[in-house]
Amino acid sequence: MVYILLGTGFEEIEAIAPADLLRRAGVEVQFVGVDGPVVAGAHGIEVKADITLSEVSLEELELLVVPGGSDGVQSISESQTALTLLQNAYKKGCYISAICAGPTVLAQIGILEHCHAACYPGMEAELGSSVTTVDENVVMDGHIITGRAPGAAIDFGLTLVRVLCGVEIAKMVQEEIHYESR
Repeated sequence: MVYILLGTGFEEIEAIAPADLLRRAGVEVQFVGVDGPVVAGAHGIEVKADITLSEVSLEELELLVVPGGSDGVQSISESQTALTLLQNAYKKGCYISAICAGPTVLAQIGILEHCHAACYPGMEAELGSSVTTVDENVVMDGHIITGRAPGAAIDFGLTLVRVLCGVEIAKMVQEEIHYESR
């Protein structure tokens, strides 16, 4: 199961694009409302969450996604339940992914210590001891997957598909949407 955390003010493309690509690959994805069952994105698009934080099953969790959007990231950062979920998922060895401003949440709780990571350009200092890059859309270091910015949402989503479903399924999804990565 893939859970995508939605805090009020999340960056819509960074949540919706990966969810769409994963579902095209046949992966079960649920949006998790951090602040309630209907969550407004940074650009006024409201998304009805599939579940709330209290309904997340750590036993079913394979991959946890933290989209960016400064207000959405702040909402997640201020939720002790969300932070505990991230820490427990990390300890369990699940894939943890974050894009744009999302990696700052991982840094806040020590998940990015000494990892290679990407983030929104200009936020590198907020990632602590991680080794950041501004040249790659997606960086994977062990079970940690980070993405650069909204424009990297498709590359980020296809990386998640590749990790969970393999290269062939990721290629199939990429061809289905007629996408050429840079």
